[in-house]
Amino acid sequence: MSATLIKKERLPQLDIYRALAILGVLHVHATSFATVDAIDSRFYYIINFINIFFKYGTPSFIFLSSFVLFYNYADRPLTKELIGNFYKRRLLYILLPYLLFSILYFFVRMYQNGYLGPSFDLSAQLPVFFERLIRGQNYTHLYFVFISLQFYILFPIFLALFKSSRFLVRWAVPIGFLLQWAFIIWNKYELRYEFKGSLAISYLAYYMLGAFLAMHYDKFKDWLTLSWWKQSARQKAGTVVLWGGWLFMALTHVQIWYNQRLHGAKYDSLLYELLWNLHTIFSALVLMQLANWLYHGGWKWLVKLLTRIGELSFAIYLVHPLWLFLYRELDPKLNPVTDDYLIWVYGGMVTALIVSGLAVQAFMRWIPGAWVLLGSIPRSLKRTPKAPAPSHPKDTVTGDSRKSVDL
Repeated sequence: MSATLIKKERLPQLDIYRALAILGVLHVHATSFATVDAIDSRFYYIINFINIFFKYGTPSFIFLSSFVLFYNYADRPLTKELIGNFYKRRLLYILLPYLLFSILYFFVRMYQNGYLGPSFDLSAQLPVFFERLIRGQNYTHLYFVFISLQFYILFPIFLALFKSSRFLVRWAVPIGFLLQWAFIIWNKYELRYEFKGSLAISYLAYYMLGAFLAMHYDKFKDWLTLSWWKQSARQKAGTVVLWGGWLFMALTHVQIWYNQRLHGAKYDSLLYELLWNLHTIFSALVLMQLANWLYHGGWKWLVKLLTRIGELSFAIYLVHPLWLFLYRELDPKLNPVTDDYLIWVYGGMVTALIVSGLAVQAFMRWIPGAWVLLGSIPRSLKRTPKAPAPSHPKDTVTGDSRKSVDL
């Protein structure tokens, strides 16, 4: 049988993973201002905890994107047609929304900085726009899409290397860590590039972990999917190490930021980098297990809700800062040390999820061509009747026709 016809197991639980990851992103972004404004609040530990604990969102999306790509493409012949279709879909469903939202957020940022007005000179600002565009810096969250585009450019190269060398597959994770940390140390002591967070190499360990797990998924499937009660003693030991290491790294990461923000403690920047790296690497695997447990847990309403959030996660990611911007524009001028300020801050996260989710869902369902702005439309929201089965294999990971373009 041709490799292009290999039918791989569907993994619909990955939409739950996406939902958990976008919840992490929303928590971080909703509390960003409060970590500065509420420094004297008696709830500051909670605010700092939310802001740091949930920083797993973006790295988890990068890990998952790599996992999906390698899971889908590793067993397929690397042809010109395959590569051409791969880049075509990324151009349409990722690059185009990135460009359009970069334009939108550029003007939002101009408004925030007080530049819009009778004296606004667009021609003078265009160089600024393009400079930020090539760094993913037209708004604070767009760097992630820019990083993903870099990985998409590199993906066929990585895939060809991994298909040609078992050694590279076996040592993918150590190689990823080595290259990522070589760059981090080089940048700290010599290069000093200000926007290293917009470079894909800063996240190479997550990308390689996703690739490794995808290409060895059969070996890890039972450990990742079986409930605690059904795991073997060895699998339970692995789960304890994973979750114990995750909690330790996450809480330590939270604490050093608390010490620095509230008490002015000083630590080497490499310590922050290391704890963030370990905290989020553990998180990527914890979320994989948790998504499977939730999917098989029997809570149909929760699975349905999280699945829908996961399907919309890329669009929510693009849109939610607009709501947070409007939400903060309606600031009720609460005293940051009062209890209701904490409620207002967390309300930003909750409403960002609800408003963004409902808005993009309605847009995708009722506005023709919504994909131009929001990326690929989930099949469940397409108004057209179901088409006959395509000749090419559909997305074996999500089980729909999106073919892995989701982040």
